[in-house]
Amino acid sequence: MFTGIIESLGEITSLKKEGSNLRVEIKASLKDQLKVDQSVAHNGVCLTVEQITPNSYEVVAVKETIDKSNLGTWNVGQKVNLERCMQMNGRLDGHIVQGHVDETAKVSCIVEEDGSWVYEFKLNKPTTLIVEKGSICINGTSLTAFNVTDNSFAVTIIPYTYKHTIFHQLIEGSEVNIEFDIVGKYIQRMVTKN
Repeated sequence: MFTGIIESLGEITSLKKEGSNLRVEIKASLKDQLKVDQSVAHNGVCLTVEQITPNSYEVVAVKETIDKSNLGTWNVGQKVNLERCMQMNGRLDGHIVQGHVDETAKVSCIVEEDGSWVYEFKLNKPTTLIVEKGSICINGTSLTAFNVTDNSFAVTIIPYTYKHTIFHQLIEGSEVNIEFDIVGKYIQRMVTKN
C-alpha cells in the first residue's frame, strides 16, 4: 500500500523482454534503502524488487501490468516517480493508493498559472469513479481532481510537485497511469451488485 507522495525519481537504465514479461533496471538514490521482495511504486505501478546491484535495482512487470499501464511505452533514460510502500506507523499524507493501475489517460492541456500548473486529462472511456474534489492517483502521485466530466478531469500541480515528480516532463499527448480512489471502487461494486 502507498500514499501517493513521491519520494524520489529513478532513471530506467535497461529494459529486457523475458517472454511476455518486462525486466526493468532502475538507477535511484533510494536504492540503498531497498531490499529484495520489497514493493515499490513506479509511476504508480507496484512492482517487487527482485535484484539489487551496486548501481541499480531490478523489477519485473507481467503482461497484465504492461497491458493496463503505460509501462509498454517506457524507454531507457526515462525518469519515473518512485515511492516505497507505506509504513503503518507513519502519516498518510496523500490517500490510500494500492499501486494497481486501472487505466491510462492522456494529457489534453497544460496551462501555467503564475506559479502553478493546471493539467487536464482525457480518459480512454467514460467513468463515474472520479468525483469533484476527490482523490486521484496519476503516475503514482496523489492529487485532487476538479472540473470532472464523465471522460475528463483536471488537477493543479504546485511548484514542489512539479519539480520533484515527472510532471515537469509531461507534454500534451503524454500517456499517464491512473488509479481511481479505492473507496469509490468499493462503493461502485456494492451499488452495482444490488
